Amino acid sequence: MTSILLGSGQSAMQKGAKRISTCLMIAAATFMHHGAMANPTTVDLGTASGFAILAYSEITDAGGASTITGNVGLSPTTGAAIGLTAGQVNGTIYAVNAAGPLSSINNPALLTTAKNDLSTAFTYANGLTGTALAGGDNQLGGQTLLSGVYSISAASTANLIGTLTLDAQGNPNAVFIIQASSTLITASDSSVALINGAQACHVFWVVDSSATLGTGTDFVGNILAYSSIGLDTGATIDGRLLAENAAVTLDHNTITMAVCADPNGSTSVPDTGGTLVLLGFAALSLLVFKTAPALRLTIA
Repeated sequence: MTSILLGSGQSAMQKGAKRISTCLMIAAATFMHHGAMANPTTVDLGTASGFAILAYSEITDAGGASTITGNVGLSPTTGAAIGLTAGQVNGTIYAVNAAGPLSSINNPALLTTAKNDLSTAFTYANGLTGTALAGGDNQLGGQTLLSGVYSISAASTANLIGTLTLDAQGNPNAVFIIQASSTLITASDSSVALINGAQACHVFWVVDSSATLGTGTDFVGNILAYSSIGLDTGATIDGRLLAENAAVTLDHNTITMAVCADPNGSTSVPDTGGTLVLLGFAALSLLVFKTAPALRLTIA
């Protein structure tokens, strides 16, 4: 004879299901919030992303030996103020008129759009709320930063002396945004190191004034400067030099436009916390089902 006790069991299961639903909704909100806070949204550069160098008033190269991988553009100043040759640029030089260097392309409309996109990106990134780092000299040197938004203040000598490490913790889409409320200055032979999947394309330096990379600096990331950007002798950058309202000056430098690529060779998918949500669902489901009253079956 089979005896199945359902009455109290059904009630317990219904209550358990309600508890599961409530817990999972709370977990979803918690984990999604955590994911969003852990990895800020990337800064959309729009058409400005197609440029290794984009400037307002002038582009100069003191030694005439700098090399640039990526496009170069100057607007609204005449193309005659572009002090680079086609041989230095592995890409296209864009000017607002025919006065640009030999082989440059006259495309004022593209440049206007790119400059407007740069302005939009700067305003967005500069308006984010960041974690303030300690003031004074060398606010960045010796530090290891995780994905997030950070703010630094003016330094009498340099904001970076030595090495700054950016740790993506295995997420190739990790975004790092560093806001400089004044100038951004690096000391000679300083560097920015990327570890655990961090990519230069997801690093953004938002500078309220001008940026200067010291002699021999090995730098990464996209510099969005309200004013000018200057690279001292031998400084290199894997990123972009985007000067909204002034010049870009070079001196025997190497500039390589940063391009995003998944280190594992597969398509990059932004981590918005979905993995954590699923893990939270699974863990809570097991916990609630394990502790909730179950149907009792007795078989004779």
